[in-house]
Parts: sequence; C-alpha cells; structure tokens
Amino acid sequence: MSPHAGTAGLTPHTLAFVESPVQLLNVLEWAHLRAPRAEEAPGGGLTLVVLSPTDPMTRGQLRRMADLARDEGHTVRWEEARGGPAAPFQTIGGLTGLLRKADRIVMGDPFSRYVQLLLTITKARELVVVDDGTATMEFVAQLASGERLVRWHRKGGRPGPRDLIFAPVSSVARRRLTPSTRRTVEVFSSMPIETTPEGVTITANAFAWTRATFGPPRITKGADMVGTSLVETGVVDNDRYLEAVATLAKTHGATRYFAHRRESTEKLHRLAVDTGLEIVRPDLPLELIARRGPIGRTILSFPSTVVHTLPLALVGTEVRVAVCDIDPAWLTENASPRAQGFLSGVTGTARDVHRLSAVTVA
Repeated sequence: MSPHAGTAGLTPHTLAFVESPVQLLNVLEWAHLRAPRAEEAPGGGLTLVVLSPTDPMTRGQLRRMADLARDEGHTVRWEEARGGPAAPFQTIGGLTGLLRKADRIVMGDPFSRYVQLLLTITKARELVVVDDGTATMEFVAQLASGERLVRWHRKGGRPGPRDLIFAPVSSVARRRLTPSTRRTVEVFSSMPIETTPEGVTITANAFAWTRATFGPPRITKGADMVGTSLVETGVVDNDRYLEAVATLAKTHGATRYFAHRRESTEKLHRLAVDTGLEIVRPDLPLELIARRGPIGRTILSFPSTVVHTLPLALVGTEVRVAVCDIDPAWLTENASPRAQGFLSGVTGTARDVHRLSAVTVA
C-alpha cells in the first residue's frame, strides 16, 4: 500500500460522507483514480466523514475501512450520527463549518435523509456520487427522468408521514444534484448506466485501488456463496430464500456463505443448521475479502451489487461469478411492484458472469 497515495491532487478541499463500508471503499477508489501518484501534489485534500450507523457488523467493517483510509493519508472523522435523539443535531451542527467551506462534496448515498439534509447546507460547486451498490442505477435513472428520489424497493408505495415531512428537504437535495452553471455533478460507478442525465459526468470505477492493494488471491477448488439482504428489506420471502440457498449449495458444492452485513442472526443460524454451510461474517467489503483470498473458484450470488463488482475486483484470476435469478414466486406480498423488473435488470446487465436459472423450491 502506498502511503498518502489517495491525498494527492484532491485540492480544492473535498468532504466525503459515507454510511457503509462499500461507500467508503468506493470513495477510496475515486480518490485513487483522481490521484494515483503521491508525488503529483503535496498534502491531503480529503476529509472523510463516517456517519456511523448503529448495526455492530456495519460499524466493525467501517472501522476497518477507516483504518485503510488513514493508511492512504486521508483524514477520517467518525461521527456517532445516530447515537440518540440529539445526535443528528449535534452532528449537523458540528459539520456546518466544514460543509460551507468545502469546494467538493463526495457522497455514497443520495437517497439518505442525512445526506440530503447536509446537501441543503453546502455551497460546493462540485458534487460526486460514488457507488452505493445497485441503488446507484436507480438514482441515475430517477435523476434523468426528473422523478423524486425513492429507493427501488420502496418505489410504488404510498409516502409515509416522515416522507411527507421530509419532502421539502428531499426536493432541495434533488435540485442540488441536478447540474447547473454553478454546480457540476459526477457519478463514479461500476454499475451499468443506461441513461445519462443531461450534464452529469459518468466515470467508470474499475476497482484499480483494490487490485493494486490486495491479492492476487489463492483460489480453492470449491464454491462460495454470497448472501443478500433481500429478506431483511421485505422483498423476498424468508422460507423461499432459505430453500433456494440450500438447493444452490447442494447443486454447486458450496461450503461457505458470506453473510451480508444486514442479514439477521436468526436467519443465518437457521441457514447454518439446515444447510451445513459455514457462515462467514466478513470484516471488510466482499470485494476486498475476495481479492485477499482464499476464495472459491466459483462464487454464487443472487442479484446484487457483487455481480457487477466482483468480476472487476477479480479480473485476471480464474474465479467465475455465477448469478441465480429471483423467481417471482419468492417475492413477498409487500414487495414493490418495481422489484422483479429491477432485480432482473441487475442480473441482465451484469458483465462477465455466468447466469443461472432460478432454482425450483417448494
């Protein structure tokens, strides 16, 4: 790892906001692409603000990623943004000065109410959205069509009371994220972007920092499986999901299951008992785990971000990524009408993956 490689060339001052390990990883990838050589400019220009969630697994991964960011020479500011009723006011109050001084804002989740509120304060002339997984695809599509910003798994439902109260803030944030003569907008993404909003710059994320920093991995003969939070977000039925995992593991000889950070302990315990899979709770984003190795020769996944990112992180290796479609019968009655089409699009647009048919479950 090259000390301070990420800080070069980032002046004017850049302020980045992240709420997940993957967002932090993609900020590091963006900074690496902006300034791959430390000798280009002295000093650091990136302050990375972690708006910490309460989930223990996410917090653990974020702390590990924050250490990697410091190793790259970035300034990291950890905010207990959800540490009680007064925490949001204290966090926003403490960040107001930085927000008003920053020339560039980098964010990982434009759908986040926290980020949208912060956007109403800043006067930065450059805004950058880095990947927050497949949600980036939906963000770009909504920006291009002029729609309000709504996460794909909630789209189609009626706005709740909190949505209505927050609507004016969300509207201002959306205007901030629309390019103008006073503001540029860049999207840094490994996702397939089909429609580019007018004036938005799209920059490809090829995971160059990940490949330069980790690996190549040792590859095992077996198969590994990647977990998903589709049950936790209310999209897929729990029992159908567990049956599908069991069938896939048996068919392909999978031995390990890399849990998504949002998967519930109860679901994972049942999965381990029913399938015999070794449950692995990664301490870093899966792109880094896979790049470090050891990793199976085949990686099995349902439609998710990793079907786009893992082939990039593992380019040049012999690892094959295989994605299993979601059967419409697995969806819950509360799933958004948009869910099936979106998930099919995630799979259909993935490059360099092997596509599996949906497994049959009772």
